This record gives sequence, structure tokens and C-alpha cells, in this order.
Amino acid sequence: MWLLFHSLVLMTLCFHHAATSCSKRCYCSDSEGSFGGKTMRCSNLQLTEIPQDIPNDTQRLYLDYNLLTSIPANAFHDLPLLAELDLSHNELALLEPGAFRGLAASLQFLDLSSNQLTTLDPDAFEGVRARSNLTGNPWHCDCRLQTALPRLDLEPVSLTGIICQTSEPSDSGAKGVPFLLAKDLDLCVVLKKTTDVAMLVTMFGWFTMVISYLVYYVRHNQEDARRHLEYLKSLPSRQGKSEESSTISTVV
Repeated sequence: MWLLFHSLVLMTLCFHHAATSCSKRCYCSDSEGSFGGKTMRCSNLQLTEIPQDIPNDTQRLYLDYNLLTSIPANAFHDLPLLAELDLSHNELALLEPGAFRGLAASLQFLDLSSNQLTTLDPDAFEGVRARSNLTGNPWHCDCRLQTALPRLDLEPVSLTGIICQTSEPSDSGAKGVPFLLAKDLDLCVVLKKTTDVAMLVTMFGWFTMVISYLVYYVRHNQEDARRHLEYLKSLPSRQGKSEESSTISTVV
């Protein structure tokens, strides 16, 4: 019994150590301040993927100055206390749907500056409203980006730092200007017009089908009516011939 209890204690300590020990090559410390909790620094380590052994009590995580190209789904799902996340100065070009899943309640600051992001997938954030720095990315300004940005609480520096490298439509006037400061800029107009045109085409198609059916129905019924009328016209003539034959027979 004592051996079993001793084994359970050792297993508990091992699991706790695994959950709270620092990731390999990174530096961890118990920080003070507004966030408190554990801070893990993995800066400038040439990392190409998110470490898998991040302590689950981490509240501040620095992954800046690495070689990350994408953030997969559920990358930080096991970090319920994470309040600050620095992903700046990487090569990030893709945030997969669910990339920040599980952080909506805890994350307060998100740094995605100086990467290779051209657009944002709203499904990557799943309710995250953290203060965000998005400057220094080669943004492709379109309806998708214009729809996604209001879902984030952007840092003031992002108001002037989100510059459109390209835009859709290309003649929108957004290229080379601070996207969020451009007045009367609606990049969803073309999409709305395209949707309206598609609806009109669909309605016209249905209308054409209905008209075609009505024309076929009328013509078909006209043909039936004509045959029926010809049949009715033929009845008196046949009846007259029958009566004439009967008269001749009687005379004879």
C-alpha cells in the first residue's frame, strides 16, 4: 500500500514538473507586474514551429525573432492563463482557423508585427479581443481584411502602421495609404455588386424557365384544343350522312 501511494506521489510530481518546467532551449522566470505568473522567452532561437512543451501556467510568451511561417490550429490551446503573446519578427504568412483557440478569456496583448501577413482569417481568432500590433506586414487590403480588423482591439500604432501593399479592387485608392485612416473606403462594394449581379442572373434564369414552361403549356393545350375542335366539327357531318343513308333505305 505504501509503495502504491509512493508511486502515485512520484507520478503526480512528474506530471506537475512536465506541465510547469521550461521548454527546451527557452528561458523561464516568475515575473512580477500586471501579468505576473511565469514568463517564457524563446526569442531568436531560429525556431520553425511552436514548441510543444510550453508550461501550462505560462502567462507571458515571447517567440519573436524566429523563423515561424504559420500558426496551426490549437497551437496555444493548453495555455489557459496566457495573457501576452509576442510573435513579432518572424516569417508568418498564415494563421490557420483556430490558431488562437482557447485564448479568448485570457489573452490581453498580441504582437504580430513585422511578419509576412497579407490578410487575416477571422476564424483564426475565435473571439480573441486582445490589443494587437499588426504593423510591418505586406497587407493585401480587400473586403476580407476590412471585415476581420474590427474584431480586434488594435494598438494605436496600428492605425498608421497597417499600410496596403496591394488592394482589391486595384483602383480603390487604398494602395500605399494607412488602411484604417482611409476615408470612405469600402472594399466590399465590388463583392456586394458581384453578389447583386449573381442574384439578378439567378432570378432571370428562374424567370426564363417559368416563361418557357408557360409557353410550352399554352402551346400544348392549344394543340389539344384544336384537335378537339376538329373532332367536334366532324360530328354533324357524319350524323347527316347517316340520316341520308337511312332515308334512301326507306324509299327503296
